[in-house]
This record gives sequence, C-alpha cells and structure tokens, in this order.
Amino acid sequence: MAETKQIKTGPGGGNRRGMPRPKVQNPGALFKRIMGYVFKYYPLHMITVLVCILLTVFSSVQGTLFTKTLIDSYIQPMLDSGNSDYGPLLAAMGRVAIFYGLGVIAAFVQAKVMIYINQGTLRKLREELFVHMESLPIKYFDTNAHGDIMSIYTNDIDTLRQMISQSIPQMLSSAITIVSVLISMVVLSIPLTLITLLMVGIMLFCSAKATKASGKNFVAQQKNIGSLNGYIEEMMTGQKVIKVFNHEQEAIEKFDELNQQLYESSFKANGFSGALGPINAQLGNTSYVICAMIGGAIALSDSVAVGFTVGALASFLTFNKSFSMPINQVSMQFNSIIMALAGAERIFRLLDEKPETDEGYVTLVDAEIKDGQVVEADHHTGHWAWKHYHKADNTTTYQPMEGDVTFNGVDFGYTDEKMVLHDIVLHAKPGQKIAFVGSTGAGKTTITNLINRFYDIQDGKIRYDNININKIKKADLRRSLGIVLQDTHLFTGTVRDNIRYGKLDATDEEVIAAAKLANAHGFIKRLPEGYDTMLTGDGANLSQGQRQLLAIARAAIADPPVLILDEATSSIDTRTEKIVQDGMDKLMKGRTTFVIAHRLSTVKNSDCIVVLEQGRIVEQGTHDELIAKKQRYYQLYTGNKAEETA
Repeated sequence: MAETKQIKTGPGGGNRRGMPRPKVQNPGALFKRIMGYVFKYYPLHMITVLVCILLTVFSSVQGTLFTKTLIDSYIQPMLDSGNSDYGPLLAAMGRVAIFYGLGVIAAFVQAKVMIYINQGTLRKLREELFVHMESLPIKYFDTNAHGDIMSIYTNDIDTLRQMISQSIPQMLSSAITIVSVLISMVVLSIPLTLITLLMVGIMLFCSAKATKASGKNFVAQQKNIGSLNGYIEEMMTGQKVIKVFNHEQEAIEKFDELNQQLYESSFKANGFSGALGPINAQLGNTSYVICAMIGGAIALSDSVAVGFTVGALASFLTFNKSFSMPINQVSMQFNSIIMALAGAERIFRLLDEKPETDEGYVTLVDAEIKDGQVVEADHHTGHWAWKHYHKADNTTTYQPMEGDVTFNGVDFGYTDEKMVLHDIVLHAKPGQKIAFVGSTGAGKTTITNLINRFYDIQDGKIRYDNININKIKKADLRRSLGIVLQDTHLFTGTVRDNIRYGKLDATDEEVIAAAKLANAHGFIKRLPEGYDTMLTGDGANLSQGQRQLLAIARAAIADPPVLILDEATSSIDTRTEKIVQDGMDKLMKGRTTFVIAHRLSTVKNSDCIVVLEQGRIVEQGTHDELIAKKQRYYQLYTGNKAEETA
C-alpha cells in the first residue's frame, strides 16, 4: 500500500452531516445517456414495446367510446321503443371484445419484451462497469471507498432496473393515453374538457412542488446508502481490531449516525413522494365530481343544440378518470426517475473515470539465440527479450531481459502539491538483492509502486534493462515482475487455482514445482483435499504463514526476473518466518530483488541496503559498510536488534 492516500469522502464516500445536499447535475443528459444504452442494444425490441403500448391504449380508448354508442344507439332506443332484439348489441359487444383481447395480448407481449430489454441492458451496463473498472489506475481504488464502489453495482443499478422496467414504459403509455384521451374528450365536450384541464393544471403544480422537494432527498438517499454500505464493510473487515480495543460501542454510535442520515433523507424523499399520490387522487376525484354535475345538467337540459347526450356524459366521465390517472402515474414516476438519475450519475461518474493510460510500445516476447543474435521465438523458451521498435529508422531490436533497474533523479508525489520522493538515485544490477529500510512513511513502498507503474513519476527517469519504463507496455512490464505483499490476497477457489493465478496456463507439474520451491508443498499435502482444497474468505482457513507461502508459490510460477517483496514476513512468527524466508531465498536466487523489510536481520545479506528518510536516500551500501559508518542504519539496526532480543 502507498504511504500517502488522498481520501476525499467519508466512509463509503457519502456526505458528512452538515454538507450541502447533493443534486443531480444535468438530468436531461443523464436520461438521454440511459436511453442511449437501451436503444443501442435493443432498438427493434423498443419499437415492439411502442407498438404494443399503442395497441393497448387504442383498445382502451375505443372501449370507452363504445359506452356512448352502447347507451345512445342501443340501450336508449330499446328503452324508448320497447324492442327486445339483442342481436345488434351482442354483435357490437363482440367487436369490442376483440379489441380488448388484442389489448390484453399486446400488454402481455410488452411486459415480456420489457423484461428482456431491462435485464439485458443492466447486464451490458454491469459488464461495461466491470471492464472499465479493471482499466482504472490503482489511484482510483486508493482514493475511493470500496463499499461505495460496491453500492454502484447494487443499489444504483437496482434503481435503473426500476426505471427501465417500470417508469419508462409507464411514461410512454401515460403520454400516449393523455394525448388520445384528450382528443376524445374534446370531441365529446369542449367545456368539460376545459374544466378537466384546469384541475390537471392544479395537479401538475402540486406534482412539481413535491417532485422538487423530494428530488434532492432522493439524491442524498443514494449517497447515504453508499456511505452506510462502506461503513458496514469497513467494520466487518476490522472486527478483530474493534474487539481488541473494545470499540464496539463507538462503532455502533457511528453506525447510528450514518443510519440516521439515511433515515432522514429517505423519510423526506419518500414522505413527499408518498403524499403526492393521495393529493393527486383527491384532485382527480374532485375533477370527476365537478364534471359529473355540470355534464349531467347539460345532458338533461332540453337544449337540442347542445348535442351532449347521457351516453356522451358516461364516456366523458370515464375519460376524465382515465385522463387524471396517467397524469398521476407520470408524477409518481418522476420520483423513481429522479432516484434512478441519482444512481445513474454515480454509475456514469465511474464510467467516465479516466482509464489507466499506456503509451508504451516495447513488448516482452519469448526469445532464443540464433547465430549469436537474440531473435523472437514462436514458442516458450524460458528466455525473454524486450522487442523494441524504432520508428526513426524503422528497425526492431531485441534486448535480453536481465532485470537491470535504474532510478535517476526520480521525484514523485501522489499530488503535485506534495512530493513524497526526492531525487532518488539507485542502480540494481541483474541478480542483486536491494533492501529498502527506514521509518514508516519514508517512501519504501512508494518506490516499488513506481517500478511497476502503479503511479507515474513527476520528474527523473526509471530504466529497466536500459529502457525507459514509460516506453514499455504496462502489461508486459508487470508480467516481468513478481510481487509478494505483506497483506496476501487469496481468491475463492482451490489451492491449485490460487498458485496458477501467477501463470494461468501452468501445468499441474509446474504448480507442484512452484509449491515445493516456496516450501508450501508440505502443508498443502496435509490439507483435506490437498491441492484441490477450496479456499474462501481470502484463505481464512489457513494461517498467515501458509498464505504467504502460497503467495510466494504464485510469484514463483510466473518465473519473473525481478521480484518485489513488501514486508512479506513482518506479520508471522519467527519459526514460520524461517520457513517463509527459505522459500523466498530460493525464489530470489538469480533474480533482481527489491525487499522492504521490517526485521533488519533478514536483509543483512543484501547486495545493497538503501536507507530512506522522508522520501530521500540518506545512506546506501552493504550491511557491514553501513554498520561501520554508525549513522542512521546503525541506529535502526541496533534498535531493531534490541527489540528482537527483548
């Protein structure tokens, strides 16, 4: 891990109490971008959904219009004439039933197709999220809480699921319904249509006020969910530390604070949106009653010129309900859309993060010697070379990969305002063991992070086999490096799979050979299923020493020319350390090795010991040379020995 991290957010990346409520930036662009995903992958399916919605609305509208025909053309004449011939009425009802049947089929097809669109779009989006996340630099993960990133894959994606599967079809259906019903109402009665529109205007005014009030709280709710998830993940990971220091109560109090923030934002958001439905429903009922009273008076008047019949009134009142309902549904869907946009903003913020750039063009290839020349091989030879294309003269050269690493005046800072390393100059010859020692925060791990280009330097040069590492493709550069960290990470899978992670095409024999080299073969054979034993929970069923041995085996199977060992033995006991150290010594043989060590006794045999203080090299030399100087290394070593003896 790097010594300096710029954490800009609270636990989980959420907002602290007292900070301004977040707002969705440019909701129109966000909505357009979401719909771009839907139409990009499923254009024909969306056309099918639109056709189905049109059929459903059409069947509903013509059924409502039939009410007028039913009363005015069939029921009323039959009552006036006393005729009991139901044949024409049954034929008309049969035609209406056919339309309703088409509407039912269209609604069923729409639902099935929309599920396919919804799940497919989210699958594509999750895939794009993960692929992009894998392209991001280490800095992103160092400066963003992991729980907050997880919240994007869960809560934020789920809000999009609701929007795509429910809100968008509902909005389309409501819009088409509103237009078709409005036209039908105008045809039936203009005065009653104006009364209905007046009540709708009041409904829209109330909806706008409620949506504005709830919108910012839905955004805050999504942020607070991420904050709470991040804190829970952090507490689960640190349970041992919490219990050692008896901080259970403090953890609960902090959880209560974050939980209260989520409660407040959720209460306000859902409070406003929850009140919106009943308010609009009552306004719709009021509109219905007013139209029924006025329409009834008009229909029962003796004025033939009006031409508004009882059948027309029955149809209009049904349309009045149908007109209020989609408007109410649209206003309710606005809240879901705002919440989805809040999630989409976080999703697209991750997708818009700049990926790790790679301007390198020098590649690592299998090589062999022919006629005294290094040439590229089409099969694995056990020897490697840097393939370097020179654009100036259109030639390609092959430089044997030896593991020669040079730092020349390197300056580095995690931010440009604060430098962490200053004028680092050192040279690691092929096969040498270079040890970094110094106080915590001196810059030891940072130097190794620069070798594999987890971070790029501000000034100076780092050369690998006399090639500027900026010219080497990052994947090839990292393929040539083996790393064993203090915090070993094992993946869910078998022991064999975890060792093979260093070389995915390794044979079983190579896996066993790497385990033997790392001194791990003995304990693996004693496991219940041997190499096929399943590891879960980051290898929780293994001891720390066993996990380190597997990490060494994983590095060994990659057979890299350069090794980075970052305090790989600092968290294990002395007896286990000897076993692990023996495995590392076998691994280091013939390889350029950079070692960061807590116990200075483990680096006595290093070819060069580099002493760092506050990002500067204050001493370097062999153990005997530095002891003879009796300066900073002498102080560290004698103090360290005293601690070990005690």
